[in-house]
Amino acid sequence: MLTLVGGGAGCVPRQPGTTEPPAAAPTLSPTPSPTPDYLGMARAKVSAYLAELGNGQVTLAVRDRRSDLALTVGGTRFPTASIVKVDILAALLLRAQGRHEELTDSDRRNAKRMITLSDNDAATTLFHRIGGKSGLATANRTFGLKQTTPNSSWGRTTTTAADQIRLLAAIADEDGPLDEDGRSYLFDLMSQVDAGQDWGVPAAAGPRATAVYVKNGWDNISADGGRWQVNTIGRIVEPGRDWLVAVLSHGHQTQSAGIRMIEAAARFTLGELRKIPLQPT
Repeated sequence: MLTLVGGGAGCVPRQPGTTEPPAAAPTLSPTPSPTPDYLGMARAKVSAYLAELGNGQVTLAVRDRRSDLALTVGGTRFPTASIVKVDILAALLLRAQGRHEELTDSDRRNAKRMITLSDNDAATTLFHRIGGKSGLATANRTFGLKQTTPNSSWGRTTTTAADQIRLLAAIADEDGPLDEDGRSYLFDLMSQVDAGQDWGVPAAAGPRATAVYVKNGWDNISADGGRWQVNTIGRIVEPGRDWLVAVLSHGHQTQSAGIRMIEAAARFTLGELRKIPLQPT
């Protein structure tokens, strides 16, 4: 005889001794693999590398304007030395722009000497032209700086690597405070730095770089036992990337030791960041 499973119309006959077919196992979606924390890994490597560099203290900040990839290691405030000359010229350009004025021939001569030769007398002249300490502070509020304190002795202005990236970003930004003429003028001078001062950021430029801009600062600090402070800020443009770079340091026995350290830091950091895959746009 047949056994009927269920009742009413549509019941299914079942032979005696048979069992219900097993329910189908649920289909499980594969668990997605977590996205690697490339930036976190790069930060760990860079932090460890900087800690092993030896005598002297170094901090840095890097930002890629194309992808907004950014890395900062260390927040110590350092005296700017001559890297503040970029800030001074940016403030001068902002001032002239706000007044609908052109830079005078004298301004341009001093600007060229200040950036390409790091001429201190030219910097002092232009520092007074922008209103000194208060004028620079006013401009820096427009540039969005948060950790830079101008000093009446311009080379003793204090800043952080992160704030120098904010300055470079404000100068480079097409929608930033400076107009196209001002941006082009300043970066053009930073591309013409004298060969004897063309160190620092350029050491991190790869063979595919299409443009490199730099301004360096250095000083022998008597209050620090005659040790050297060495800073570099700049920009490297290469296919798919537009790097803004700032490396600040102090405590070096010699200027050349400081240069070697900041160049090594910049090379290593950009080397690690270049390994991070570009996200599709």
